[in-house]
Amino acid sequence: MSSATTPKRIPIKGATGYGLMSLTWTSPEKIVPQEKAFETINNALADGVRFFNSGEFYGTGDPLLNLKYLKAYFEKYPENRSKMIISVKGLVDPVTLAPNTSPENIKKSIENIISYFPDNYIDLFEPARQDLKHPVEEVVKAIIPFIEAGKVGGISLSEVKGDTIERANKVYPISCVELEFSMWATEPLTNGANDICRKNGIPIICYSPLGRGFLTGTIKSTADIKGSILTWFDRFKDDETIKANYGVVELVTEYAKSKNVTNAQIALAWIRKHNDYPEKYARFVPIPSSSNPKRNHENNTIVELTDTEFDVINEKLSKLKFIGGRYSEHAEPFLNV
Repeated sequence: MSSATTPKRIPIKGATGYGLMSLTWTSPEKIVPQEKAFETINNALADGVRFFNSGEFYGTGDPLLNLKYLKAYFEKYPENRSKMIISVKGLVDPVTLAPNTSPENIKKSIENIISYFPDNYIDLFEPARQDLKHPVEEVVKAIIPFIEAGKVGGISLSEVKGDTIERANKVYPISCVELEFSMWATEPLTNGANDICRKNGIPIICYSPLGRGFLTGTIKSTADIKGSILTWFDRFKDDETIKANYGVVELVTEYAKSKNVTNAQIALAWIRKHNDYPEKYARFVPIPSSSNPKRNHENNTIVELTDTEFDVINEKLSKLKFIGGRYSEHAEPFLNV
């Protein structure tokens, strides 16, 4: 890859992306076998998906497992690398999950990540969180030399609010911003992220667009997530909390039944519908993290909502109150920074 001569953004293509996390960062018995993971990635490509999201710490037992899967995938399917834009999160301690955005750790993280990729190059490097010690301007400046050296294509950010995005974008054009966004996590619409991204033409990559599976209707009690990493999150901490938040699932289910589609397809349609109103919203690209080809194809199948359906859903959503934080108490300081 040639080094960048002028600051640039990496284009984010497609209506839907693919989050690779659930392939390898889950309960041990649910880690997806490599060949099945490859089938799912190939299905995404066949469906026209071009944006993929990975992480340096996405692995149960072995934090590097997601990157190792990608390395093996490109060894088997080298012709597919050029079809994919891949963003990789880094700068998180795999044991404590605490962020460290120091210049030294940026160098260490990037050099480690690119070693798993053909040509020692990744499309997008993404600090998974800001560590509250290093200003975002310094973080971006520390990444730029790797862009100039042709090791990184562009910069993504995650879990940041509008002011932080704008400050970072003044230092170097931000290609995209990854935020949690779903029918029960709408903070990007109120924390300035949507407004700044819309103004600057920065796409918002929506992680956990299905509410970590909650919006699919498959989680009705803690018994349904026994042994899962979901037990780390406040909204799944007990049966009472799950029950108190279930109104949003009932809303999704109502529209799924009326349109004869799945809950997941309605939840994703709601996110994509924002793109019909560019005067109000940034471009939203959901990245559901499916673990098999069938589910992946379901997520990639476009379902449309009418303007009226969108308005009614939003009106009903505005009346719902959710109990519990998006993560756990110790993670909250690093959210919406």
